[in-house]
Amino acid sequence: MSIETDAAEAEAGTDVEGLARELGEAITDLPEYQRFLETKEVVEADEEIQAEIREFEQVREEFMLARQAGEATRDDLRELQNAQEELHSIPEMSDYLAAQSDLELRLQELNEIVSEPLEVDFGQKAGGCCED
Repeated sequence: MSIETDAAEAEAGTDVEGLARELGEAITDLPEYQRFLETKEVVEADEEIQAEIREFEQVREEFMLARQAGEATRDDLRELQNAQEELHSIPEMSDYLAAQSDLELRLQELNEIVSEPLEVDFGQKAGGCCED
């Protein structure tokens, strides 16, 4: 390789990185991202919601440990589901989860647009010789 080729490749890499930064900055301006941030801030600032989240996390952790030990029961699963439903029934939490879902869908759309000319979906595994 010549010095010119190396320089051109380095410049192209820098251009792509710059475009990626611009894309990231543009994403922060999306209404879906702004709504996600707003709802996240509300959830994080509410002590009652934070207490409910901690309670749910504790129930979930206890269930996971019981499941790993082969001791989880249907009642344990029902308790976990009830705790999740209770958490998700809080209007601010429901708004946050909806905003998160909307943002994830929008990011998936953008991923598909970026991946289309590459004929590779980076959201999925690419086939190869090393996969099981």
